[in-house]
Amino acid sequence: MAAAVPLCLVVLLLLGLGSWGYAEPPRDSLREELVITPLPSGDVAATFQFRTRWDSDLQQEEVSHYRLFPKALGQLISKYSLRELHLSLTQGFWRTRYWGPPFLQAPSGAELWVWFQDTITDVDESWKELSNVLSGIFCASLNFIDSTNTVTPTASFKPLGLANGTDHFFLRYAVLPREVVCTENLTPWKKLLPCSSKAGLSMLLKADRLFHTSYHSQAVHIRPVCRNAVCTSVSWELRQTLSVVFDAFVTGQGKKDWSLFRMFSRTLTEPCPLASESRVYVDITSYRQDNETLEVNPPPLTTYQDVILGTRKTYAVYDLLDTAVVNSSRNLNLQLKWKKPPENGYIHYQPAQDRLQPHLLEMLIQLPANSVTKVSIQFERALLKWTEYTPDPNHGFYVSPSVLSALVPSLVAAKPVDWEESPLFNSLFPVSDSSSYFVRLYTEPLLVSLPTPDFSMPYNVICLTCTVVAVCYGSFYNLLTRTFYIEEPKTGGLVKKLANLIRRARGVPPL
Repeated sequence: MAAAVPLCLVVLLLLGLGSWGYAEPPRDSLREELVITPLPSGDVAATFQFRTRWDSDLQQEEVSHYRLFPKALGQLISKYSLRELHLSLTQGFWRTRYWGPPFLQAPSGAELWVWFQDTITDVDESWKELSNVLSGIFCASLNFIDSTNTVTPTASFKPLGLANGTDHFFLRYAVLPREVVCTENLTPWKKLLPCSSKAGLSMLLKADRLFHTSYHSQAVHIRPVCRNAVCTSVSWELRQTLSVVFDAFVTGQGKKDWSLFRMFSRTLTEPCPLASESRVYVDITSYRQDNETLEVNPPPLTTYQDVILGTRKTYAVYDLLDTAVVNSSRNLNLQLKWKKPPENGYIHYQPAQDRLQPHLLEMLIQLPANSVTKVSIQFERALLKWTEYTPDPNHGFYVSPSVLSALVPSLVAAKPVDWEESPLFNSLFPVSDSSSYFVRLYTEPLLVSLPTPDFSMPYNVICLTCTVVAVCYGSFYNLLTRTFYIEEPKTGGLVKKLANLIRRARGVPPL
């Protein structure tokens, strides 16, 4: 027993040196950022990016301990020999004409494209198994990916990370345009984050706010990157992105002023403790170019300038790791306000409420001479209640005509007249001043064809129901409520009495 005590002490000392004196620095890191971009249409785009980088070669090393990198995705890289994986789940369509170019665009529905290592012998079998596994991880319908919707592009989808070769035999691409993105897809996506949704920028990822937007796109991108400048070793990068577009009219506010609380119903309180960088960027390019019409509160401590998608941009930077950014109440609520409205437009929009009030859209614009102006309104067809259809629903439904009111320049100056003494037709045209007159025009009503149900089915159901009620229930009810009486025979009248007298005289029994 005496010899065993020094041995135990030596072991403990060795363990202590390994964990305290010679502890290795973390081989993984996390960076998170949020980019807020005021769009030309008055909407606001919010783009989240979470980058987890791991200095490990999952293809050659046997990794059993995971710290920041998700274990589920790390095992996928090792098991299926993945070179790159790109998955996006998108609801809506990015409207480039009104919103400008996005940072990373994705098609509506689900998109998956994967580069495999050249060591794979059966690419199609690995592709099928991988899509089924991803379907379970992200609660999506990726298991419907098969040979009928899988292609092998040769030019459009080059590797985004390190690639020794570009043999497109190891590339597979598929799209499911009917995939519906909902909370069930967002929850597993957030669980891949090191801080989940408990701290940092991920605290703003509230499902009921993110899906009440005009555009929602979440993606996962995995690729190998260089670990150093000379690229002697390889690291793995997981980039999780989420882009949403908040519409002022969809949210029911109808104003261009924004804030973090208004968009996400939450504010930033602290960074993710596992993140080495946590920042918020606000696009203030219009603040610099349009005579400071955009006001950002609180004022940024630093700014960042760069050329993004061919345009020079200026961003206000808020570093959550800086104690001066988050105030004493540990609450950061960024606000975007416009000091003055644009000079060549005031849009008033009142959204409709089903069966309560119609839509109202008013635009005050100044049109140049000899120009053509087109106003288009997008709408979605919907089914009405069958009692709300008109007697001739196949004819269509009418939309009220539009009203165009304008001040038209006058060719000649109007002379002051007495309106009471002037002819009646002259009093119909009010004159605002001597140089213009007011005109109100109406367009034609619009006839819209809506999907109509088969009205013969309700008729048949009503007839059958009435028949069943009349025959079955009516007879049964008649039997239950009818009262039966037994009539007693009457004693007879004068004729019967005379007959009995005659029968008695003849000695016959009476009736």
